[in-house]
Amino acid sequence: MFFKSVGMNVVADSFVQLSMMEIPGGMVIVVGDDPGANSSQNEQDNRHYARLSYTPMFEPKDAQEVYTMFKEATEHARSFRSAVVLRLTTHTAHFKQKVKFGEYHPQQLGKPIFAPSQLGPYVPIGENVPIMKWQAIKRLQTWSEISEKYAYVSSTGNRNGVITAGLPYLSLLDVLGENANKIDILRLGMVYPLPRQAIIDFLKSHEEVKVLEELDDFIEEKVKAVAYEESIRTKIIGKLDLEDWMGEYTPEKVRNVMAKVWPQLVLNVSSPLSENNRMRTIPRSPQLCPGCGHRPVFYTLSKILAKDDISVADIGCHTLGFLEPYKVGQVLLSMGHSVGTGTGLSIFNNDRKVVAFLGDSTFFHAGIPGIINAVYNNHNLTLVIMENGTTAMTGHQDHPGKKIKIRTVLESLGVKHIWEVDTYQIDKLEETLKEALATKEFNVVIARHPCMLKFTRERRHRGIVKVPQMKVTNRCTLANICITQFACPSFQKDKSGNVFVHEDLCIGDGSCSNVCPSGALEIEQFGGDQK
Repeated sequence: MFFKSVGMNVVADSFVQLSMMEIPGGMVIVVGDDPGANSSQNEQDNRHYARLSYTPMFEPKDAQEVYTMFKEATEHARSFRSAVVLRLTTHTAHFKQKVKFGEYHPQQLGKPIFAPSQLGPYVPIGENVPIMKWQAIKRLQTWSEISEKYAYVSSTGNRNGVITAGLPYLSLLDVLGENANKIDILRLGMVYPLPRQAIIDFLKSHEEVKVLEELDDFIEEKVKAVAYEESIRTKIIGKLDLEDWMGEYTPEKVRNVMAKVWPQLVLNVSSPLSENNRMRTIPRSPQLCPGCGHRPVFYTLSKILAKDDISVADIGCHTLGFLEPYKVGQVLLSMGHSVGTGTGLSIFNNDRKVVAFLGDSTFFHAGIPGIINAVYNNHNLTLVIMENGTTAMTGHQDHPGKKIKIRTVLESLGVKHIWEVDTYQIDKLEETLKEALATKEFNVVIARHPCMLKFTRERRHRGIVKVPQMKVTNRCTLANICITQFACPSFQKDKSGNVFVHEDLCIGDGSCSNVCPSGALEIEQFGGDQK
């Protein structure tokens, strides 16, 4: 099973029960945590889920170790008939490395066996819970012994040492450079349960120990507890300020963290990320793709919503409507929350319109319960379902919409007011949204247009690489609506301040053609073969 960091929240109800049960074939759960919140709404540390659920957790340092630890975790999980977590973080998941694969020896596995009478109980209620919990904790004791085998010590007898795991270990080696032999390191391959004896031995043999870890003080707390319980007087240095709790532990970050403790070890180490050598880049906010069908919706709503009206975002590409210049979507909690949050904000609210957004894949995944609540209580809310026919944000996976029509589901739930509109028809889109927002009952607008990123990729695969381009004619009056309000990245300005269309970005979709007040945008057609 594979999840990103916040995906663990979705499966938590079931996940926390797994350690109390016998899983005949075992289970390995790969979770990708996201220090720095590069593509998530928080930096949550899922090591806490391991401790909460009595589930062992491995943390590899690089791609090679991801491969070897996954294989070993699989064997352990099958042997113990239990769940095991393999935790990656952002850079580990994006790691590029030549991986040495072992020989493949396929095994003939028997049919899956579900035998409650032999392996159960599988119902954690009443009198079953104590024995199931006892079983989970007993198994965890065995995992503690295994974790000792995943404690890697590099020592040359220094007085100071570092306890770390995963990517921060590699970053530490980078920033130490030639000083690496001046400090001892205990690297943990399992972060839960921790190898108690290895920690005791390491602490006893050093005067000062720095715990270096991304995000929360998960390892630090346990190391300090072990030191207290064993009456070890080693000075343990954990997180020293708020910055230590945040972000990815890249070499630059680790340099700053370690410089607070032993500056003589790291300050003289040169780095490609140092201020003098760093490539000068201009920060750029994420943005909707050229031709994105969501853009006309946000462009239109940014014009017709009053300043005090409420808009509720959800998870997906359309989350970007929150950014400039649209500023649509003022609150975001989790996938599928928008309908429930929107209905709550509509209660006792007679003066402000409330509009919520939901992607089509999220509609099937997590949106229907909120819609049922909105229908049952007849909340005054406009829901815009952004239907692009795919799960675009995470790689264009399919979803049930190919077989199950959204309108059919809405009608079966009792939704009375439903509109459907192609978002490229901007005039009709604006008319539809105004009508929906004026309706005093729960209503839904299905704002539909295919994902154009997926469309253009499929077109290239068919050999079509040259497409019609938008062009700015001499009728342009520099009203700049295409840039400042519609905000398609294809529109840019030259040094003279004139608007032009960037040929490498424009996909010739024409969704912008109606937004220019002077009618200066036209599609430039190509003659002959477009390949």
